[in-house]
Amino acid sequence: MAGNKVLRTRLCDILGIEYPIMLAGMGTCSGPTLAAAVSNAGGLGVLGASGLSPEEVRGWIEKTKRLTDKPFGLDLILPHELSDSMPLPENLKSLLPAEHVAFVERLMGELELEPVEPTDFWSRISMDVVQEVVRTCLDEGVALFASGLGNPGWIVPEARRRGMRVTGCVGNTKNAVRLKEAGVDFVVAQGYDGGGHTGRVGTMSLIPQAVDAVAPLPVVGAGGIMDGRGLAAALALGAEGVWVGTAFLATREANVDAFDLGSMFVSPLWAEVWNRRMLEADDEGTVVSKISTGKTARHIKNRLIDIWDRSGLGYLPMPLQGFLIWDLYVSISKSGRSDLVVPMAGQGVGLVKEIRSAADVLRDMVEGAIEILSGKSPAGIV
Repeated sequence: MAGNKVLRTRLCDILGIEYPIMLAGMGTCSGPTLAAAVSNAGGLGVLGASGLSPEEVRGWIEKTKRLTDKPFGLDLILPHELSDSMPLPENLKSLLPAEHVAFVERLMGELELEPVEPTDFWSRISMDVVQEVVRTCLDEGVALFASGLGNPGWIVPEARRRGMRVTGCVGNTKNAVRLKEAGVDFVVAQGYDGGGHTGRVGTMSLIPQAVDAVAPLPVVGAGGIMDGRGLAAALALGAEGVWVGTAFLATREANVDAFDLGSMFVSPLWAEVWNRRMLEADDEGTVVSKISTGKTARHIKNRLIDIWDRSGLGYLPMPLQGFLIWDLYVSISKSGRSDLVVPMAGQGVGLVKEIRSAADVLRDMVEGAIEILSGKSPAGIV
């Protein structure tokens, strides 16, 4: 690749990979097929396992091992801790305000959506389930555990003993320092530009401030990084590598492993709409909303967010918003309503011009960065 030139940083040594490029663990979009493709191409594939049962997680790890002999990781959103003084009911949906439940039920009727069996999603994101998934990662020799949200510090001691690396995604320097103090191996600093859960600080501003805040701990940059220019920029800002979501979402390997997960809303229809919307989007084609989880997340602009915002009904805090909206998303998928799909993507989505292979995306990213950093590109320093 790239004339056998080297693009190597401390991140490569930490993870045992060839190039400092990581696949973002994008929910079930980053399944074994995509993770293995990124690892085989020289980066680090990361499984997005939030919402999967421990049995499904083990199956995905085993499938990834069949597809690659290279290191790979796994990403989870760590559960939100409710007040210790508030006992958890058997059915967490009983905590949902009646007004919100009635709105979703009325919306499903007005939109003529197919009824679905209620999903017991809480059982899949409880601390007991997360702890079992972490044990599975340790037992299976997964190279990296990443927390998309939350502090993974409680995992670090056993991970150290078992040789598994640990990281977490942050959107500001305060949380970057918190993860450093928790003992993670490196910090992923994701700017406001990024798709999915995102904070308030732009990528270009966040990366160098995070680098300074946690030095000498390595920082990985994320948010709007789509090609070699983004990789070179992140390295120039002091990052040791990049965490890439949207660019790998726009590949043939994305989403395919989610189709067989009966409780998930990602279907061939959902994935096809996602691809089409990415190809159609421009630099102003995304919007930040709390509709999916109750935390701010960047989505491609869509009809359902418009409907919700016009209603004047607020969003519930995480995790209640997720419990409220989950069955609606499943119904949209089962009803074949492409006009109501709620896809996520970063602000760099306007750079998506075709759906390619993950290996092509990674190769072009590496070659583009090498050209810039070696001064052979108009963007390079000569």
